[in-house]
Amino acid sequence: GDDLNPIRQAMDEVRPHVVFNLMEAFHEVGTFDQNVVSHLELLRLHYTGCNPRGLILSRDKALAKQVLAYDGIPVPAFAIFPIGRVVRRPARLAFPLIVKSLTQDASIGIAQASIVEDDAKLQERVTFIHDSIGTDAIVERYVKGRELYVGIIGNERLQVFPIWEMHFTKMPDEVHRIATDRVKWNAKYQKKHGIATGEAADLPPALAERIQHMCKRVYRTLELSGYARIDLRLADHDKVYVLEANPNPHIAFGEDFAESAERAGLSYKNLLQHILNVGLRWQPERLG
Repeated sequence: GDDLNPIRQAMDEVRPHVVFNLMEAFHEVGTFDQNVVSHLELLRLHYTGCNPRGLILSRDKALAKQVLAYDGIPVPAFAIFPIGRVVRRPARLAFPLIVKSLTQDASIGIAQASIVEDDAKLQERVTFIHDSIGTDAIVERYVKGRELYVGIIGNERLQVFPIWEMHFTKMPDEVHRIATDRVKWNAKYQKKHGIATGEAADLPPALAERIQHMCKRVYRTLELSGYARIDLRLADHDKVYVLEANPNPHIAFGEDFAESAERAGLSYKNLLQHILNVGLRWQPERLG
């Protein structure tokens, strides 16, 4: 429930060593998780996952891209279209473009129709995000290429997991290879189009090392802690673009994060223990 009292009651009654944070939203608002984590810190409770500052920086996709670009990390060109404003495309944004919610994650609001080729379709999709998702829209240059994910765990000392990839083995040529809502969550659709994730193959060692190093830079630049997944696109000529950083990603058994951790030598049981250990070692004062 959307009530902070049980946290205080648990602190008084159970005296937990650490809180395992699995929050998706508070009052049905996803970005409110940062406020609850701040509450845990004010109560002097250890917790798993990301700190409030990292959550704030990464949840706002535009702010994250601005911070990363300032640090020289490549991101697609983008623009923000707030609710209630006229949809007017900046001249620097060339088609094709992809339209997303500014703050929602888990591919909410993303479909094949999210990729637009003209101004009429752009206005239509931005309006859809405003009306159906209820958030501002972020529009960015669509990068055609391979969909990559990199899991990271740690605070000051980071462990980077093997690079993971989403494969579209039976997808028709005319369909865009993007992680839509159906691609991520519809098992029937996944089976039909041969959609699966696994370790990225055929990456030259130097390229893989460059990608992993870039992800560590993203993690540190956005002041993340605990654990996170970095989403990227690998375009032609080995150009790599950071799409977004996802603090506190899904850690269910069999999901990408856990699978890549296992490939790195961390069993699921040991992964959960490692997440707890990292949470116990986190010191909020270091960002003060």
